[in-house]
Amino acid sequence: MNFQFYAEKLKASKNFKKFAKENRQAFPCSCFFIIDKEEGKDKQHFDFFIPSSKKILSFPLEENAEETLVETKDTKIPTKISIEHNFDFDEIEKVIGKRMEEEKITNKIQKMLFSLQNVNGKDMFIATIFVTSFGLINAVIDVDAMKINDFKKKSFFDMMTIFKKDK
Repeated sequence: MNFQFYAEKLKASKNFKKFAKENRQAFPCSCFFIIDKEEGKDKQHFDFFIPSSKKILSFPLEENAEETLVETKDTKIPTKISIEHNFDFDEIEKVIGKRMEEEKITNKIQKMLFSLQNVNGKDMFIATIFVTSFGLINAVIDVDAMKINDFKKKSFFDMMTIFKKDK
């Protein structure tokens, strides 16, 4: 799965062409990808900020999917990202797999969630990877260098402990 394939699919869609023509100042501010290794229910969304209305519109790439307005409580203007990257998601999975080996994590990847965002002036993937035995991996991946900047393994039970402390 190549990132540019999805970007081109977005640009070729009738809904996006209409949106781009009507909102020339809009810019991409995030992308969201789900790679489902078990059920194959992958999803892709491209989000665009419209400065004139200060709203975000999300374009899912599923068949016949309609764009949706994203509700946000944050009043901060999002940072522009590039949708011109040219990498393969298999490459990212290999980088994650290599790091898992280094960390001696033997669990199998079940699902990967990636959010492409601009962090401190660089496009980064904020990743949540679900692995067997109720494991979670959080990672921040530099898209240009294809390098992991931050990597933490947690368990689902760690997350439950956090929720109990909040009550």
